Amino acid sequence: MLLLAAPGAWAAPSAAGQIKSAVERQLREELRAEADKRDWQDLSFGYEVDAPAATLAPCKTAPRVRTLDGGDPLQARRRFELVCPGGWTVTATARVEVSLPAVHAQRTIERGQPIAADDLKLERLNVTKTPRGFYHRIEEVEGMVAKRRIRPNQALTPSLLAPAPAVRRGQRVTIVASRDGVQASTVGEALSDGAPGEVIQVRNINSDKVIDAKVLEPGVVTSTF
Repeated sequence: MLLLAAPGAWAAPSAAGQIKSAVERQLREELRAEADKRDWQDLSFGYEVDAPAATLAPCKTAPRVRTLDGGDPLQARRRFELVCPGGWTVTATARVEVSLPAVHAQRTIERGQPIAADDLKLERLNVTKTPRGFYHRIEEVEGMVAKRRIRPNQALTPSLLAPAPAVRRGQRVTIVASRDGVQASTVGEALSDGAPGEVIQVRNINSDKVIDAKVLEPGVVTSTF
């Protein structure tokens, strides 16, 4: 049976209800802004609010909210100051869980293994409990290399991965050099893997001399003399 409230039976929100609503509104606004900034999709959140509201009178207007913790929306514990104009001021603590699709390993990924899309899957993750970071899209990870062994179903973090080398050990590379306005190039063999900006040893194919060279881009290094 549908019950209809009698005229005059509606009650104004309690102070506790007003505080909860104000905190939820603040959290929602901050998380929406963060999601827009980072291009996150399918974000959800839950929270619990602690505030000394039992003895407070309801506020005649919506309480004003000020963030007290620096405003990092991915903190698991948030603090807010709420002000009822002409009335009370309280500090509320919110325990927050923010959930997003995050990249996980579909299967075991061995150390040094280049990562392919079919090695990965998306599963929801409470990102307030991931201080080491996370990846939201498979394309952010595809082509990178595992720095250590990654277990099936493990969430991938930046500390687990490295960019794919621009130069690999044994690869033929172009050595470019410039001195006094004169530029020259020759062919070399990389003696180790290297990412852009790293210095590796390269053997000059023509002279058989081993030199230190900085990796510029895939297949190209420059001598450091």
